[in-house]
Parts: sequence; structure tokens; C-alpha cells
Amino acid sequence: MKQFALIGTAGYIAPRHLKAIKDTNNNLAVAMDIADSVGIMDMHFPNAEFFTEFEDFAAFVEDEALKGNKLDYISICTPNYLHAPQMKFALKNGIDVICEKPLVLTASEIDILKEYENKYGAKVNSILQLRLHPSIIALQEKVARSPKEKVFDVDLTYMTSRGKWYLKSWKGFDHKSGGVATNVGVHFFDMLHFVFGDIKDSEVHYRDEKTVAGYLVYEKARVKWFLSIDENNLPDNAIQGEKKTYRSIDIEGEELEFSGGFTDLHTQSYQNILAGNGYGLEENRVAIETVEKIRVERIVADSSNQHPLLQKLGKF
Repeated sequence: MKQFALIGTAGYIAPRHLKAIKDTNNNLAVAMDIADSVGIMDMHFPNAEFFTEFEDFAAFVEDEALKGNKLDYISICTPNYLHAPQMKFALKNGIDVICEKPLVLTASEIDILKEYENKYGAKVNSILQLRLHPSIIALQEKVARSPKEKVFDVDLTYMTSRGKWYLKSWKGFDHKSGGVATNVGVHFFDMLHFVFGDIKDSEVHYRDEKTVAGYLVYEKARVKWFLSIDENNLPDNAIQGEKKTYRSIDIEGEELEFSGGFTDLHTQSYQNILAGNGYGLEENRVAIETVEKIRVERIVADSSNQHPLLQKLGKF
């Protein structure tokens, strides 16, 4: 039984990590969040220690190590800008990491974390659950079987409504979240790289605080992409769940269906990590470089490769 800590326990994604720790027959020794709305812990680990100050959490972790109770893993579900310093804390204490995406905000942070791994002998693992989705795996296999010269034409659209709170939270500040392309899109960009290979070219056609769109050329695909948290952009057939969402990946007229099948992907990710087969720092590099470039790239307003929604929504 491995001993875990979880930072960011009150967050949206934390329940999937709590479930994964439980489902893999491991123990949550301690948790931390600046918010104390963490009653979900009672469902899984009611006896875990809990702190609302990182300094108290860090002291507990280090004190327990002196007593011979060193943690095996620290799972990180905090705001994006906190990932790097919290991973450094874990690595300096010789504790392996399981971190949510985006792993970091810049590729240079990957290089620094590699130095920490080498110096302290601990490892970073990331959650890239789309790579484990059956539909994505099937698509990757289809692309791999295609003729060498075949390049697929893809339209990727993801829109999800967010209230006024969003832009006032850490998510609304690029230096904390990385902006829309990073915060809601990084897993799509990782999936595109996973399926279609390395990036050959990139254009950004539109970018504001709620919407970003552009064009990416991979070894095996030409991708027009559109990401938005603006409810005004949602089509009539948007799905009403906790929030209105529209997701479409169109591959040469054929819709990729992957709306379901997400329930146990975090548990599967944990199983792979515990077996020594997790996704490490380098597997994150291409997606991080992609969104880092999108944040600063010059806008190309007259491109012939625009996503169809740009014209339809009157962005141009």
C-alpha cells in the first residue's frame, strides 16, 4: 500500500484522484487545500490529516519522513501556476509526483523539473487521460495504418459556458492559467500530437479572454481549431449538463465520438503510474510548447485556414 498526499482537495478534479487512490488500494495520509470544503474526503479517507496552510502541510510531510513515514506520492490538483513550485517541493523531498494538466505553463519549467528529478531521484508523472480513451486509441491506430503520404483534415471545436466568476478567478489571468488555450485546450493539443505526430506549422487567427482559434499542421493532419468559454458562441444543440458544452472533432466529415468513457480514466492513469508506465515530463513538452506559442503568436487575420465558426460568429 502506497502512501499519498493530495494538494488541491477542494477542487473540481480532486474527487477523481481520491477515487483513483482508493480504487488502487492505496492510502491518503494527508491532504491540503486553502479552502476547507473537503467533505468528499469522508467518502474515501476520513482519517487523513488535513491542512489549509501549505507551510503546515509541508512541515507535516517532512516531520513524518523523519519518523520513517515518508510519502510515496504527492498528487497535485491545484491552479496551474502552482504546479511547478509544488512539484519542486515533492521532488526535493524525494517524493514522486502525480500532477494534473497543464503540467506547467512553459517549456523551460520542464527543463528545470528534469534537473530536480536528476538531483533528487524522484519522478514527475502527469495525467494525460485522453491518451487512454478507447476512441482516441482507435483513431491513433487508424492514422498509423494510413498511407505514409496521407494527411487528414480535422476541425476541432470545443465550447463550454462559464459565468462571470471565471474571469475574476485565477483562471482569468494568463500568467496564472495560461489563458483559454491552456486551461481548456491543452489536453486536446496533447491528443492531437499523440494521434497525428509532431507539429510542422502553427497560426493563431483570433484571441481574446474568452475565445481563441487557429490552425495547426501536424505530420499527419491539418487542424482548424476553435476554443471558447463564451456562452454566446454555443450552438442550439449544445449539451446541458453542469454547464452547457459543445464538443466536436470532425475528421474529414466523420465525427469522432468520445463523449463517454471518461469515468475510470484517472484510475487507469494511476494504475499505469504505479506500474512504472506513467507519462513523464517529456510526454508533455509538445503540448506545453504549443499553448505557450499560442499565447504570444502574431494574429493572422487573413488566413485561408480559418475555422468555419470564425466567419459564422462574426469574429471577422
